Formats: sequence, C-alpha cells, structure tokens
Amino acid sequence: MKEKKALILSLFFLICLIGNSQEVIHTIIPFKNNSYVSKNIKKGITTRVYFYVTKLTNEQLNLEVKSNQISNSFLVDIDGNNMRKLVKIQKGDSIIVLPFGTLMNLNIGYHFVEIISSKNFDTTPSIFKSLIVDHSIPDAIQFNKSNYMGAASTHLRYTVPEDSAIQWFYTEVKVPDEVKNSVNAYYETNGFHSGYGGLQINNPNERRFIFSIWSLFKTDDPKQIPNDYIVHLNKKGNGVFTGDFGDEGSGGHSHLVFPWKTNTTYRFLSGITALKGDSATYVGYYAAPNDGYQWHLLSKWTQHKTDTKTGFKHLYAFVENFGDNGDDYFKAYYSNQWAITFNGNWIELTEAKFTTTANLKTHQRFDYGAGVEDGKFYMFMGGFSKVKNINAGDIISRPATGKHITIDFKKLEGLE
Repeated sequence: MKEKKALILSLFFLICLIGNSQEVIHTIIPFKNNSYVSKNIKKGITTRVYFYVTKLTNEQLNLEVKSNQISNSFLVDIDGNNMRKLVKIQKGDSIIVLPFGTLMNLNIGYHFVEIISSKNFDTTPSIFKSLIVDHSIPDAIQFNKSNYMGAASTHLRYTVPEDSAIQWFYTEVKVPDEVKNSVNAYYETNGFHSGYGGLQINNPNERRFIFSIWSLFKTDDPKQIPNDYIVHLNKKGNGVFTGDFGDEGSGGHSHLVFPWKTNTTYRFLSGITALKGDSATYVGYYAAPNDGYQWHLLSKWTQHKTDTKTGFKHLYAFVENFGDNGDDYFKAYYSNQWAITFNGNWIELTEAKFTTTANLKTHQRFDYGAGVEDGKFYMFMGGFSKVKNINAGDIISRPATGKHITIDFKKLEGLE
C-alpha cells in the first residue's frame, strides 16, 4: 500500500512538472558505481550520487529504496544547497520510489544528490538501489554506466619529427596544492612505447618516483614471460625497490619512496644507453630541488626481443587515478619537454595531442580537460566539478622557450 502511495505521489509530481502532453523519460542511475561515501563522517554517513546534465531541462528526482528491516529517516540535499528534505523509510517496506525534489532549468554540468543519514543509517547501495531522474528531453541526463569508479585517464601525446632518432627524453612536472590530498594518483611524465616514469601518491602517507619497462611478450602475468623476452635489471639507485609488475602487460618495475611536495617542480630523464641485436637498454633518472637538482638513478633495464631499433617512439604523459576515488580531483602541470637525438640535437616538444579513456561507450565521464597555463601544459580529471574543455584528438601547443637545461651525460654514466 505504501509503495502504491509513493508511486501515485511520484506521478502527481510528473504531471505538474512535465504535463501529460510530453513523454516522460525515466533515467535510472544505479547507486553502484555512481555513489561515493563521505570520507569525513561526523554525524553519520553521507553519500553523493552524481549525474551529468547535457541540456537545460526540468527534472523530478526520486530515490528507489530497497526493502528495509528498521524504520529510519534521512536528509536529502541537491548540489549541497542546504535545502534539505527529511525522508522516512518504514520498517518492512519493499522496493519503493520516494519523490523528493523538482528542479527547473537545471544547468549544464555535473550535479549530485546528497543523502545524509541520521543515527548512522546506511546510505550505501545495500539500502538505496537507484536515483531516478524523470524529464522530457532525450539524452539530457548522462551517468557512469561502466564498472569504473575511478576518474578517466588523460594523456598528452607529444609531436616529434618522424625522422628524429631520439636517445633521451626530458620533462618537468608540478602537482598543484589543490590536489595534494587526492590519493591513488599517477602523474606520469616520461611515457614511451616500451615504458614509463613519473610520480605517484599511493596513500596519505606515501609518495613515489616510478620507472618501469614492459616486456614485449603479451601477458598480464610476469611469471609467464619466457627467458628470451625477459626484462633484465642492470642496476638500481640507492633505496630503490625493483621487481616484476603485471595486470597491465608485464615487465620490470622500480620505485623510490620519496616525500615529494606539491607546488614543486621535479625533473625526469629517460634514456637509451645501448641498442644491440634484439635488445635495448633503458635508464631512468630523477632530480629534485632539495639538493640543487642533482641527478639520481632510479633503475637501468635491458629489454630483450625489443622492437626499439632507432630510438624512442611515442613520447607521452598522462594523469591516472588507479583507485575507486573518482570523486577526488586530479591535476598536474607538464613543462620544458625536450627530446635529444643520438647526435646530441635538442628538440623542444611544444605540441601535443590530447586523448582520454573517457567515452560514451566504455567510461562515461565528463570531468576532464587539458590546456596551457603560464606556458605549461596541464591536464585535469575527476571530482565531478570542472567539466571537459577539450575533445579527444584535439591538438594543443605551448609557447617555445628555446632554452633547455644543461645535462652532463658523461657524468650520468657514473651513476649507472
């Protein structure tokens, strides 16, 4: 009976909102993979469900609630506007639809429904099944239909003259203060066709510098790599951990636990020190301001059965969220990119193609972007606040400086 009353009330709201001359579109947004629980619980559990509005529209919002074993109440808010409405659930209710808000001409962009419990009532998907948005404009409401809770990755793929034989790849990175608490973050700086390097925030207490090389044997299990495809460790720097990695291809991994800071520029350098037969030897370094940007070795690896014949290919950077905290915001600045040829020529990399894993088919996220600020490339994603300002495939350029740092490559050999 209660379920019937809730449905009748919902229908009444719809008639007032849309009118019976228009077709009602029911967009059902599952709590699973669209809801995020508050990390700062003070007076109970707070959960936010996010959705994206692509066109100005009027909406009726409803909560679909699963059966409940106890009677309880909770507060519902929209976009944190403190217009909270008290909603009650009675013991023994089966799945019911609770209408709780009507919105007129909702702006384009991300919005959220916030559920605030009283008395620590569970607001997770174990109780709430979905948010139902009733409206009349096709495709006006978008949400995450994938299984990914994390933010979508973004990439800058640098333009390099095709006839250049690149031996070294140099770049700088700075992570701003506004994302200092966003964990599970990988700000990759020195990506190339056979490996990658950069910095990570792994948890609130640990940060890392990374350098890893893939085996070209296609497997996600490093134990399956045949001996003739192995990635061999030649040397590692002081305090650097090395081992195998898997789950995204396989190969050799190294990282240094290092307390790098936000709003601070760090330097990374990747190089090819040998090309012999079917093998290539790669090396990765980092430099930090605490010792005047002295170079330090991360690791040096030989990749067997390599496809590297003339030098580095496909130079790029990315921002990645490798956890489920896609409601956090991520951003980094990338600058002073240079490719150095085997002949010692320095080529400034001022152009990049933007790409992202976000798309309407496999990862429906719209909170990402890239551009140029203060002469530096930047990328951002996550947080459900800032929305895309660029399309996948767009080309962006930063102003050339014409000035590169000085590197004593002979001195670097002593670190290896």
